[in-house]
Amino acid sequence: MTTSTTTQSTTTNKPARPLTRIVPAASTIEGGGFEVYRPFPGSVIDWLDPFLLLDEMAPNHQKPGEAIGAPPHPHRGFETVTYVLQGEVEHRDSAGNHGVIGPGDVQWMTAGDGIIHSEMPSTRLQTDGGVLHGLQLWVNLPASLRRTTPKYQGLPADQIASVDGDGWKAEVVAGSMFGVRGPAATHTPVGYARVTVQPGSTLRIQTPDRQTALVYAFDGVGVVGDESQRLEAHHLAVFDRTGGDIALAVPADEPTALDCIVLTGEPINEPMARYGPFVMNTTGELEEAINDFNAGRMGSIPATGTT
Repeated sequence: MTTSTTTQSTTTNKPARPLTRIVPAASTIEGGGFEVYRPFPGSVIDWLDPFLLLDEMAPNHQKPGEAIGAPPHPHRGFETVTYVLQGEVEHRDSAGNHGVIGPGDVQWMTAGDGIIHSEMPSTRLQTDGGVLHGLQLWVNLPASLRRTTPKYQGLPADQIASVDGDGWKAEVVAGSMFGVRGPAATHTPVGYARVTVQPGSTLRIQTPDRQTALVYAFDGVGVVGDESQRLEAHHLAVFDRTGGDIALAVPADEPTALDCIVLTGEPINEPMARYGPFVMNTTGELEEAINDFNAGRMGSIPATGTT
């Protein structure tokens, strides 16, 4: 793990990014029947270019022999990113990739030209039971890369860049934040970091100008922006694309730390057509994706994966 220690938060002379809105996540059911908190897409926001979807898989207390996940399903035209907070997730796909990720681990899958994958509780979790809690992000691809060769990146926690500050800690998965670079290889400029802020602490996070910038809280309470707007768990803060830093703090009287993810991304600014697990640029391309899946041209998951 790349580790850096700093006694101060990252600061600049730029004003904080204006806060656009705070969006509560809606509860819905996904996969084999597990609950997720979803701030988008939904009735308030459809997508936030280049981000297509953000789900928090609600802490699911799985009983032995009754664990549920996401059975085999297809994707084309974008990337999926899974971050495990508790428990273990086992990935298998039609390209022969196989991996098990646990707390603090990440898997970054480029669906590209088309892939079928499953994300299920690990064999151990299915046998013994336990808690499964995590996050999934969908990242769009430009037209020139929608049909790229599928790829799988398994990123263990000990390879994720970590930064310790004065009352806060950051784990950088992708992009450059807090003076370090995350290990994920991305097709477009994307930043992804888990940030934990203790009560009584503040920081300002440098973010690239003109990029989408988001903070999603999954535990605790904090305040964001120079407006000091309250940000509760299962809520998403959306910032204006102009300006610089993200201002983030936790009042001293809060009983617990704020645990959140910070996302930045360069907008792709292209037409988009989406239907379920397929994201393309035109309806004709969508129809082709559906036909390719129905005809079996996206393959199938091998009986045993390769590590």
